[in-house]
Amino acid sequence: MDIAGIILVQILYAIATLALISAGLAIIFGMMRVINLAHGEFLMLGAYTVIICDKAGINLWVSMLIIAPLFVGLVGLVVERLVIRFLYGRMMDTLLATWGLSLLIIGLIITIFGNVTEGISTPLGSFTIGGYVESRYRLFLIGITVVLIIAMYIVLKHTRLGRIARGTMQNAEMASALGISPQRVYTVTFALGAALTGLAGAVLAPVSGVLPTMGVTYIAKAFITVIGGGEAIVTGTSSAAILFGTVNQVTTFLTTPVIGEVALLVAAVLLLRALPQGITGRFFRRWL
Repeated sequence: MDIAGIILVQILYAIATLALISAGLAIIFGMMRVINLAHGEFLMLGAYTVIICDKAGINLWVSMLIIAPLFVGLVGLVVERLVIRFLYGRMMDTLLATWGLSLLIIGLIITIFGNVTEGISTPLGSFTIGGYVESRYRLFLIGITVVLIIAMYIVLKHTRLGRIARGTMQNAEMASALGISPQRVYTVTFALGAALTGLAGAVLAPVSGVLPTMGVTYIAKAFITVIGGGEAIVTGTSSAAILFGTVNQVTTFLTTPVIGEVALLVAAVLLLRALPQGITGRFFRRWL
């Protein structure tokens, strides 16, 4: 029973990590069809914000949950207004532009901080399950992911802002005819997606090394999760995270972490081979 409990915590943690790093991308790519290759760098900026705030003596929870998402959301707003707004409907152009942006951000961070790994101590301590020790912070990550997914669903499904955003993405001309500014909706939506990404990078900072190229670790997994989930933003991302996170962690437990990563990629290839439109292209079609 002890080992079953620790394996369950690790599986839930793997699922939560995938959902966290994919939430912002699900909005930017899933809703707006913008291929943001700077997604990993938005995560990295969130993590570095926490590092800077920690060195400045600012409370860790304030820096993770408030300052980092606000800062990265502001960066996303500037990026949308200066770059992305001229490229809507041109997916390959957004890919190239955001790739260049990612290289620029990495270069700036290396120039400022150097190509070294930063880190902060993991808060909340640990707990035991039988003879096994596990970090309480992992439970916090699982909890905040659940809260984030529920909040995304409520905002997109049951608020005026969510309905306007989804309607504008589906038919911008109709939204404009109704007196809604599509450009303003695009800007706010992109900034919110960036803020969620910054939040993910911030809360992952205590459990991962923070360095300028850390985004490379996450961006492939995020795209795999969003694409594997399909059109439904919340349901698709959650379903894909559950599938891929479980495959990854179970395989890691039975073999090694490297084999676990390979198993995740194989699962993604098989899923997209069987369901080219993702999980929600076949199931949960009417879900958000």
